[in-house]
Amino acid sequence: MEKILELKTIEPTALLGVGDSHIKLIEKAIPATIIVRGEEIKIQGDQQAILQVQEVLHEMMQTFTGKGSLTVKDVQKLITLIKANVNGMDKTNTVPEHVIHYGRKGAISAKTEGQNRYVEMLNNNDVVFSIGPAGTGKTFLSVAFAVAALESHRVDRIILCRPAVEAGESLGFLPGDLKDKVDPYLAPLYDSLHILYAENQLAQLLERKVIEVVPLAYMRGRTLDSAYMILDEAQNATALQMKMFLTRLGIGSKAIITGDVTQIDLQNRSDSGLLQASELLNNVQGIGIVTLGKKDVVRHPLVMKIIEAYDQN
Repeated sequence: MEKILELKTIEPTALLGVGDSHIKLIEKAIPATIIVRGEEIKIQGDQQAILQVQEVLHEMMQTFTGKGSLTVKDVQKLITLIKANVNGMDKTNTVPEHVIHYGRKGAISAKTEGQNRYVEMLNNNDVVFSIGPAGTGKTFLSVAFAVAALESHRVDRIILCRPAVEAGESLGFLPGDLKDKVDPYLAPLYDSLHILYAENQLAQLLERKVIEVVPLAYMRGRTLDSAYMILDEAQNATALQMKMFLTRLGIGSKAIITGDVTQIDLQNRSDSGLLQASELLNNVQGIGIVTLGKKDVVRHPLVMKIIEAYDQN
C-alpha cells in the first residue's frame, strides 16, 4: 500500500530533521518506507504501518506547531506512544479496516458495515451524500474525515453548516447577536470538533477561520477552494439552498451532505433539497450516495430500539 502526504505550512527540515534524521528514526521503529521529495511525503508499507507513520507525522506537526521546535527525544516519545496505542486497539493487534483519524482519545474508525461503505465513498468521491437515522455517525464521521484531510494538508480549511429551521423560528426574531442566535443550532457540529481537538487548539482554528461553523444561508455568494464543506441536517435545506451549497464547490474542494429523511421539518416534505438531490445526482460520476440504517446505530443500545418503535408506529 502507499499513501502520499503534503507539507504546506511547515518547513520540511524543521519537521523531518537535518538529513531526514527524524524520518530515519520512524523507519527504524516502524516497518515502512518513507520517501521525501520537497513538500511531498510518500509512505509505503502495509495498512497498519502506514497508519502508524501517518499518526507519528501528525503528532510531530502538532508538537512543532505548539512549541516551535521538534527534538529527537520528542520524535522517539511520539513513536513509542503511538505504537503502544495502535497495538493496544484490540486483541488481535490489528488496526480497524477504516481508521479515519486519531483524535484526542485514540483511533476514530468505522464500526459497522454501513460506516465502512460510507468511508469508502468518502475516499472515492468528491461529493458524498450520507442518509440515515440518528446515531449512525453521519455527522461525526464526516467531521472526522474533514479534520483528517485538513491535518494532512489535503485541504486548507473546513466549512461546517446547517439550515437553521429546526426550532421553527426565524433567526431575525430571536434575541441576541448573530453568535447567540446561531450557536444553539450549530451545537452538534461544535460537539464533534471538541472530541477531535483540544479546546485551545480549536479556538485558534476558529479564530483564524481555518474552521468555520455557519448557518447555511451564510454560504451564499462564496466560492470555496481547497476546502471541505459539510452540510449537516440537509433534509431541512430547500432545493434552492441545496443547489446553492453544492455550487459553492471550488478547485480542490470536497463536500459531504448528511441528513435523515424521516426528520424533515419543512412545511412540505417534497421541498426537501436532500430528497431531490439524492435522486437527481444518483448517477453523476464523482458523487456518492450511501444509506445507513438501524444496524449502523452506535449510540446507547436503546437508541436502535427507539428508532424501531417509531418506524413501526
